[in-house]
Amino acid sequence: MPSPTISPPVIRPIDTALATAAPQAGGALLIDRAALADNYRALAAQAAPAETAAVVKADGYGLGIAEVAPVLWRAGCRTFFVALAEEGAALRKLLRTARIFVLSGPLPGSVAALRQHELMPVLNELEQIAAWRATGAPAALHVDTGMSRLGLDVSAQALLLAEPARADNLKIALVMSHLACSEEAGHTMNAEQLARFQAVRERLAPVIGRPPASLANSCGIILGRDYALDMVRAGIALYGSEPSGAVPGRFRAVARLFGRVVQLRDVDPGTSVGYGATHRVAVAARLATVAIGYADGYPRSLSNRGIGFFGETPLPLVGRVSMDLTIFDASAAPKLRPGDWIELIGDHLPVDAVAARAGTISYEVLTRLGSRLARIGFGES
Repeated sequence: MPSPTISPPVIRPIDTALATAAPQAGGALLIDRAALADNYRALAAQAAPAETAAVVKADGYGLGIAEVAPVLWRAGCRTFFVALAEEGAALRKLLRTARIFVLSGPLPGSVAALRQHELMPVLNELEQIAAWRATGAPAALHVDTGMSRLGLDVSAQALLLAEPARADNLKIALVMSHLACSEEAGHTMNAEQLARFQAVRERLAPVIGRPPASLANSCGIILGRDYALDMVRAGIALYGSEPSGAVPGRFRAVARLFGRVVQLRDVDPGTSVGYGATHRVAVAARLATVAIGYADGYPRSLSNRGIGFFGETPLPLVGRVSMDLTIFDASAAPKLRPGDWIELIGDHLPVDAVAARAGTISYEVLTRLGSRLARIGFGES
């Protein structure tokens, strides 16, 4: 009788990527390049014929700008937004010919750096216009339509109309605003802001002309074609978070966070766990201490409410998340060993679900991921 055929074990790309982490790494952040590229293409297809720019501020939403920006470029993105000039300078080293806008504008003393790295500031106030227009270089103009955060407010808009000489030699490559309530598709402020933006564009046309316009962020793209205008600015959806109103599962998970098991111990009923003894085991249990904590950006608010996964097995987080360590009840995972990895964000735990457990939003979870994590890209874009 012939010997039965034994199928080789399935090796997942994630497992291969984790195997490349340094032995001393306590946490690993895996970035799925193919998923990132697919998310960009999906957003671009929905926004077309508008251009789809990528927002890569906060170190590529915490994933590493050096990892995500080249992937987005290969996917077809040619325009990028960052928050600060120093972020733009880092991006320019990676992408020599990209258009790069700096959302904070020309902060005092930053004009020379902006020019050196061929960055385009987003002009948010009359003083920034005055500081920039002498350069003769292009910039974006931000008008406030209800956010009350950045951009020319109504009085500044009126002054610019009354004194058009303030815009002499000003080259506006883009006029933009920002939606305040796009996460709520049915919110009345979305339509109000769109109408205000269209109106202010008309009012300012004699002064700045009719440059391309941009209003929509990730959630704004989902609101529909009326909000896309000439350019959309894709942010959180690129990185795998599901914008409000999007078809569930439309965007692929990009970030996967894993923590390495440092120690396992068997404990008796009544044993306290972690700072403050906020958890006591009810029955004999096996505890796994994982080398990741709030210093790595793992939310402390997940104390006694988070969850990890070892393979398909859920492991409840017990006790408080501390600076460098977090403890999970691994009683259901007898094969777990020191050095193994526990999934903290990933296929079983999408970033939106982790954020919900932590009482926050996916933006905060991703952008707080710390520098101690081994950042590992995998997959082809």
